[in-house]
Amino acid sequence: QVQLVESGGGLVHPGGSLRLSCTASQSISSFAAMGWYRQPPGKQRELVAVITSGGTTSYPDSVKGRFTISRGNARNTVLLQMDSLKPEDTAVYYCSARRVTEWTYWGQGTQVTVSS
Repeated sequence: QVQLVESGGGLVHPGGSLRLSCTASQSISSFAAMGWYRQPPGKQRELVAVITSGGTTSYPDSVKGRFTISRGNARNTVLLQMDSLKPEDTAVYYCSARRVTEWTYWGQGTQVTVSS
């Protein structure tokens, strides 16, 4: 059973930064890709960052240049550095993992609130 646990969410002022961490119950090298999704209040879940097993990263335009996904120093950790945060970044952020094409494994989510 794969478990993913997010941490690092909280309240931050506009323009501020937060770093989210996702800890997996096994090495992330066993997955084809790790990703971060978010779900704003009343909206659908959206993908905000992906890192493949080969280290390729991708982002939607809404966060490109502000968010950075990376592998942590531990073999089972993925990070999401979020800079220049905006109120519209407010959401529950989820860590996810896929072995092939389906995002199969999910964490419980961590709340990020950007407000003055």
